[in-house]
Amino acid sequence: MKTLNALLGAVAALSLSAASANAQTYPDRSITMVVPFSAGGPTDTVARLVAESMSKDLGQQIIVENVGGAGGTLGAGRVAQADPDGYTVLLHHIGMATSATLYRKLAYDTLNAFEYVGLVTEVPMTIVARKDLEPTDLKGLVEYAKANKDTVTVANAGIGAASHLCGMMFMSAIETPLTTVPYKGTGPAMTDLLGGQVDIMCDQTTNTTKQIQGGTIKAYAVTSPERLKVFPDLPTTTEGGLSGLQVGIWHGVYTPKGTPADVNERLSKSLQVALKDPNVVARFGELGTIPSSDADATSAALKAKLEAEITRWKPVIEAAGQYAD
Repeated sequence: MKTLNALLGAVAALSLSAASANAQTYPDRSITMVVPFSAGGPTDTVARLVAESMSKDLGQQIIVENVGGAGGTLGAGRVAQADPDGYTVLLHHIGMATSATLYRKLAYDTLNAFEYVGLVTEVPMTIVARKDLEPTDLKGLVEYAKANKDTVTVANAGIGAASHLCGMMFMSAIETPLTTVPYKGTGPAMTDLLGGQVDIMCDQTTNTTKQIQGGTIKAYAVTSPERLKVFPDLPTTTEGGLSGLQVGIWHGVYTPKGTPADVNERLSKSLQVALKDPNVVARFGELGTIPSSDADATSAALKAKLEAEITRWKPVIEAAGQYAD
C-alpha cells in the first residue's frame, strides 16, 4: 500500500510539474483567435485591435480567423471542439448569450462548453436611418414608424447579429412590429441603408461612426446611458423618450472547456495589458467605446455577464417569437 501511495504521489507530482512547465512556456507558438463573423465587421474590428496588442505582450502572434455563419454559432462551435491548450480562443459579442435562446438546438452548451478569459468592451448602439427619412428626432421617428408600420423596413446583418438584437429591442420599446430585412453581414446591410433601399438600422458605433460623421446616414440616438464623446450632440434614447431602450454590445474572450487555469490566467493578464495600450484606447475612442477595466477583463466578470445576459434576453426573444432554427 505504501508503495502504491508513493507511486500515485509521484504521478501527481509529475502532472503538477508538467502543468507548471506548460504555463511557464506558454505560448510557444501562434494563437488562433476565432471571430464568428465576417472580416471588416464591427466585432472583427475590435478583435484585430486587441489581437495585435496581445501579440506583443505574449511574444507570439495571434492570428484572427473569421468563421462566420449561423449568427456566430459556427465559429463558437469550432472553438468549443478545439483542443483545450490555449492556442484557440474565441472573441464573441452579446450573441454568445442570445444564441442560447435564438437557437433551440445548439451543438454546444453555451454556459459549460467554454472557459472564460474576460470582457473586452461594451459598444453602444446607434439608431440610424437613410439620410432622407423625414423625421428629424427620435420622437418623430417613433411616431413615423407607428404610423407607417406596414411599410417601414428595419435592416440587420442577420439573425443573431448585434443589429438584429437591437432592432428587436427598438420594436419592443415602441411596441410596434416592423418589417425586418436580414442581410448576410453588416456591410451589405449598411450599403442598402446608404442607398435608401431600407429605412432604419440599429447598429454598433464601430460600424456607424464614420457614416454618421460623413452625413451619409441620419442618426437619431445612442443606446448608452450617457452621450458619447464622439457624438456630443446626439441624444440618448432616454433623452429621446425611450428609457427602456438601453443596450450595449459587449465582447468577451473565451477558450475551450478544460483549458488549464494558469493558461487562461495568462490570457486574462495579456488582455488587461492590451486594453491599456494607448493605441487600443485611442482607436476604441474613435469608434465610440472604451476598453473594459482590469476588474471586468477577468474570468469571473465574463462568466457573470454571460449568465446575466442569457437571463435578460430570453424573455425578449421568446416574446418576439423569432428563432434561428
